[in-house]
Amino acid sequence: MKRIIYLLLFCFLLVSCRQTYQEEKGAVFRTLYQVKYQSNTSLAKKIDAEFEAFDLSLNPFNPNSILAKINRNEEVEIDQWFTVVFNKAMEVSEQSNGLFDVTAAPLINLWGFGFENYNEISPEIIDSIKTFVGHKKVRLEGRRVVKDDPRIMLNFSAIAKGYACDVIAKLLEREGVKNYLVDIGGEIAAKGKNASGVCWKIGINDPASEDIYMYNIYKEIVQLCGKSGLATSGDYLNFYIKDDNRFAHTINPTTGYPAEQNILSATIVAPDCMTADAYATAFMVMGADAACRMAEQIPQIEYYIIYVEDDDSTAIKYSNGMSSKLVGLR
Repeated sequence: MKRIIYLLLFCFLLVSCRQTYQEEKGAVFRTLYQVKYQSNTSLAKKIDAEFEAFDLSLNPFNPNSILAKINRNEEVEIDQWFTVVFNKAMEVSEQSNGLFDVTAAPLINLWGFGFENYNEISPEIIDSIKTFVGHKKVRLEGRRVVKDDPRIMLNFSAIAKGYACDVIAKLLEREGVKNYLVDIGGEIAAKGKNASGVCWKIGINDPASEDIYMYNIYKEIVQLCGKSGLATSGDYLNFYIKDDNRFAHTINPTTGYPAEQNILSATIVAPDCMTADAYATAFMVMGADAACRMAEQIPQIEYYIIYVEDDDSTAIKYSNGMSSKLVGLR
């Protein structure tokens, strides 16, 4: 009898010590998010508070954010989040020879993909805006942003969402969480294993599929083990048609026009999601060949790109390190 009681007590303690998986969902930064994590208690309130604080730093659509005030040339001290994102943006700009550029905000606005809208687009307007676009025309001095031209505006949309994933990931780790997945609009920060006890698996959409606008049609599955960030950039969902012309949201800051490269989508895996997010956008502006050459100089990133060949057929390229993460459609 005692043996049975001890066995039942052991089973009870084993179950009580085993943590369950929580899931939080919502909307932030004009997109959807979900956070899955292993914990006996809900961290929903702390996650919401972190999102609200982050919003006041880097959301260009929030008139009270630090970023919005800088774009209005108001005197404001930047915080640590702003500093981290700014420095990473400058690093990626240098690596991509200026094809990734957060000062392209006025051009992004001009083409209707930013936080302001213009009524007219012309070569003259584009050339005028380009005179105050360039990552070397803005810098940090202490806790202040210094611009060479007051018309310079910043847009961190191609990097801040990824960093927000990292911020929430760090919050979870401070709370003792060892297994989690943070997904903000498709940008991912992950660590450990899912509720089934296996590595997290993330699908890469097939941009060539005719049903991509209605369903998630996957081209490949990426397995994330350990701690890593994943981001995918593509022009197949964010575009508009005007006068029978298709205009996509990735803008080439050197030309002032939407990038017309052969990449349909670029997926990057990096140690953190901010880095993955920025380089995924840079890939889209650079094109397949140039992007792969750049990636050879950046050992911390792995890539999987879907692109169009000269004969209009669809092809893929991926790095050696990415090949070990691909598990296929099973």
